Amino acid sequence: MNQDERAALYADLSRDLLAQKDEPLTLQRIVELAVQAVPGCDWAGVSLRGDRSVAEAAASTGPVVHQADRLQQELDEGPCHQSSLDNETYIISDTRSDRRWPRWSPRVAELGIRSVLSVQLLDSEDELLGALNLYASQVGAFSRNDLDEALVFAAHAGGAIGVSREVSGLREALRSRHLIGVAQGMLVQRYDLTVDQAFAVLARQSQESNTKLRDVAAHIVEGGRLMGHPEDLVPDGDVPLVSETG
Repeated sequence: MNQDERAALYADLSRDLLAQKDEPLTLQRIVELAVQAVPGCDWAGVSLRGDRSVAEAAASTGPVVHQADRLQQELDEGPCHQSSLDNETYIISDTRSDRRWPRWSPRVAELGIRSVLSVQLLDSEDELLGALNLYASQVGAFSRNDLDEALVFAAHAGGAIGVSREVSGLREALRSRHLIGVAQGMLVQRYDLTVDQAFAVLARQSQESNTKLRDVAAHIVEGGRLMGHPEDLVPDGDVPLVSETG
């Protein structure tokens, strides 16, 4: 691949990744494109840092990858697990002889995986998101050039994940804002409150029940009423209320 072809590939790749509508779709497209972008790669997966593990299996190109990534999560060892911990790149030339991860390597060798390349995924602010895991059925499948290609690809992939999360966060914020607004409107109508008083009731309900404000609003919108007694939730008890049957 010459420089012009490589530039065109990554231009198309960036547009493709940024066109995905949410994080799961972005992750799935990343692993599919990784197989095309990195020579020697037969399968690809993404593991992300999460609450349960530093390497939670998030996307894969097939069941072999899913098993290999889940094993790293379950055993707390493996190259992509390590990449997600210390922000380093790891290559295994032959899983049958590598001794760095004595429980994981023999297990994936049984799956037919011989070579592994794990590179870190960073967002645009250099926050470590997880690792891109590249697998091959051949021994010594990944060269130095393949590593360089994987690092370039991972930079694009990490940026796409960051954008996807930002967009998802904005969408969730808009949904929450809309839900809270609907709940305020229902309280205004039912209890003859002002908009500010209705929000104060929501905030008090959230605080007293240790429940997120969005979830309090959802309960009102879906169930048509507050979780507790409105009189106990109105600040200072100075808000005019009508009865539930009024």
